[in-house]
Amino acid sequence: MTVEFEWISNGGVTSPRGWKAGAVYMGLKSYGTEPRLDLALLASDQPCSVAGLFTRNLICGAPVQLCRERVAKGVAQAIVVNSGCSNVAVGERGIRDARRMTELAASKLGIDIESVLVASTGVIGRPLPMERIEASIPMIVLSPDGSEAFARAIMTTDTVSKSVAIRFAAADRIYTVGGVAKGSGMVHPDMATVFCFITTDAPVSPGWLQQALKRAGDASINMIDVDMDTSTSDTMLLFANGEANGDPIDDSHPAAEIFYSALESVAVELARKLARDGEGARTLIEVVVSGASTIDDARRAARTAVSSPLVKTMVTGRDPNPGRILMAIGRSGARVELEKTRAWIGRHPVFIHGTPSQVDYTVISREMDRDEVQIRIDLGLGSERATAWGCDLTENYIRINANYTT
Repeated sequence: MTVEFEWISNGGVTSPRGWKAGAVYMGLKSYGTEPRLDLALLASDQPCSVAGLFTRNLICGAPVQLCRERVAKGVAQAIVVNSGCSNVAVGERGIRDARRMTELAASKLGIDIESVLVASTGVIGRPLPMERIEASIPMIVLSPDGSEAFARAIMTTDTVSKSVAIRFAAADRIYTVGGVAKGSGMVHPDMATVFCFITTDAPVSPGWLQQALKRAGDASINMIDVDMDTSTSDTMLLFANGEANGDPIDDSHPAAEIFYSALESVAVELARKLARDGEGARTLIEVVVSGASTIDDARRAARTAVSSPLVKTMVTGRDPNPGRILMAIGRSGARVELEKTRAWIGRHPVFIHGTPSQVDYTVISREMDRDEVQIRIDLGLGSERATAWGCDLTENYIRINANYTT
């Protein structure tokens, strides 16, 4: 199905109808460029259907625990987010503080506390400065133009904010989907490796919304890697407030596949932005695996290749080395037969059906010296394909993480 999407200039989470956001600086985050912001609020004028995906790390933050409980009810209207401190591994105080943040936000907005979600990101093992939060949440000014402030406030070691939005027509309605994400380190597949919040003005049934988010997450956020670590705070949320009116979208709705395509497009674009802004990164790596016998095999091979430290450093050094690509897919758990496998770096074939290609590696090396490098692999075993995104591994990544708390 061909769908015409309008990518909205400077679009973000407040581009859909009925959404407002705002942020302030409470002095918790000591890094980042001006305007420095670290406490944010995103709210809908109306209650929303909500869906969520969360970290699979067994050490998870109090905000994740609270969000899981509330998202399971299928309704939410706002989220309050801070950066600089993750509210992880601080005992019962963590739960109390997470609940208090939602209570403060609910009071400001005049809505039910149970309809407010919470997310925190930053250093692990330190309690939140609740006195600052108590004083600062009432100071947040919400606006339909607050998307960029919200995006900046949720950043940690990110160097740029990450927001997108698209508008499209379907079933005689105009819908908008907007999204924001943050993440630069602790980024690895198996959900979600970042904060990613997506809003829409479409009316969507809660059960179908969760299915759509899972499907979109598997094609986007769960296909990126920076450093093979998953955070304790990973949260991906999708809110639908129905401001566009009409019948709720579900499997039988004529707009279902178009809406899903828009959702996936937003999620994939955010995923690419996250991978490109990996800590210390110079180069976005895109790995496309085709010819797999199953979609799971395609994803395993692509994700393993893009997360391999040796593939990453191959790109860092502009050092075309097909052996590293073959090594990665061979250990991925996907079905691989060497004599049927082909691989390319950029436009250059480097391995064809069991035999290295006779190519000029100095030419490939020069062409790898750019801000995006694509690696393609055809397994020759079927028709399934998948794409994963990552970044090169540089000395600056080590410097950033060697000095993260000191």
